[in-house]
Amino acid sequence: MSAELIDLVHRLGQPRVLVVGDVMLDRYIWGDAERISQEAPVVLLRADHREERLGGASSVATMLRALGAKVALAGLVGNDHDAGRIRQMLTDLGIDHDAVLTDLHRPTTVKERYIGRAQQRHPQQMIRVDFEDRSAVREPLQSQLIQAIHYQIRKADIVLISDYDKGVCTPQVMAATIGAADAKGIRTVADPIRSHDYRKYHGCSAITPNRLEAGLATGRTLTTQTQIMEAARHLQEELDLEAAIITLDKDGMALKHRDGRMKFFPTRPRQVYDITGAGDMVMSVLGMALAAGADYDLAIPLANVAGGLEVEKIGVATVTREELIRDLLQAGAPSAAATAGKIVGLDVLLRELERRRRHGQKVAFTNGCFDLLHAGHVQYLQEARDQADLLVVGLNSDGSVRALKGPTRPVQPLAARALVLAALQTVDYVTVFDALTPIELIQAVRPDVLVKGADYRKDDVVGAQLVESYGGRVHLAAFHRGFSTTTLIEHLRAA
Repeated sequence: MSAELIDLVHRLGQPRVLVVGDVMLDRYIWGDAERISQEAPVVLLRADHREERLGGASSVATMLRALGAKVALAGLVGNDHDAGRIRQMLTDLGIDHDAVLTDLHRPTTVKERYIGRAQQRHPQQMIRVDFEDRSAVREPLQSQLIQAIHYQIRKADIVLISDYDKGVCTPQVMAATIGAADAKGIRTVADPIRSHDYRKYHGCSAITPNRLEAGLATGRTLTTQTQIMEAARHLQEELDLEAAIITLDKDGMALKHRDGRMKFFPTRPRQVYDITGAGDMVMSVLGMALAAGADYDLAIPLANVAGGLEVEKIGVATVTREELIRDLLQAGAPSAAATAGKIVGLDVLLRELERRRRHGQKVAFTNGCFDLLHAGHVQYLQEARDQADLLVVGLNSDGSVRALKGPTRPVQPLAARALVLAALQTVDYVTVFDALTPIELIQAVRPDVLVKGADYRKDDVVGAQLVESYGGRVHLAAFHRGFSTTTLIEHLRAA
């Protein structure tokens, strides 16, 4: 799955995405939470800096830009200083904000968060203060907004609705937006509000409520998988959706599709620092993937990954394609819990190396018998791994070990030697060769760095000239005296 998702990231392209919804400014005040105030039993925050980011629907637009989309934003701001800040930030990011209209009757929505550090530990949000007017947009501004949305839809590949219940996403605006998108043949994906009534999202391609929102909208408590899927089915059928997607925080997402598909998509455990913006990130990546032609079965797992990366950051933050690829590579790489997955044949190895090289990763290669693994081997392999982004170990077969070391070797059979090597965190792949030298394997792998022990001279290292001929290099790792498989075997026999 990781390989498929990486390919999807490469295929995202630069879709034209229209974001409709509540435009906001997120302001962060950072400082040290030093003590309790003498005036009242409250924490005293000694502020040291302030930061402003785009929030709400404009946060979705920001996330999309960071992912490489061409973005237009439709919504409302007030006639105030904060509106000017938002427009300037949108301009700086290259986000089309011609459809962000000025409402003379409301202030710009601002969410002000106070972030405290205690004894230099990881910062935590202490309190949020909102400045807003949640009343519905009034005529004639509503008609002007609908007209601006219709114009932007003519240029869009997908429409994302970011509804924070601040007055923009009225039933009239939603009906006009969904209808215009449907007439053009493009999808509309909505992140809905917390409400008992979701009728205004009728006809969307998909909606992405969280567990609490979906439960409220369907009158259910969503604890079990059966309850969750029943809620998804209810939403999909009642609202005539292509797909109902319920986000389940650490439990991933659930999908009920019009074609009958009902699936759960788990996510990996994460170190959660701040869930702010996770829903926006999920919808952004989901929309990007769908606009690129992906099916929900791939778009949802990719959105899961992006949402997981978002919660590892403080506040509303962006995620890049490079971060997605890096995370997917780490997830797809074999782990200590699945060491057998690191032991691969040459065909599989070459495919994996090609995939990882496409993302700029360098390959180190070394080889040996590794009969009885000892501390010298561990230090040697660590140094080899430090030379590049991943390490491939060519392992002599039992037959080649006997040919090199004599009839009493190896002490451990091939399967055991390979498994012990693969269990090391420093080793990314183990592949077996049967020849007396690894030259054919080196020719196939074409490592960026060829590693051998410093007890060799470079001129004696098999494959050295080949590697240097195409611009690679040879590294002679430190020789650690006192460690030897032969000596270890002799000590064991003497004992």
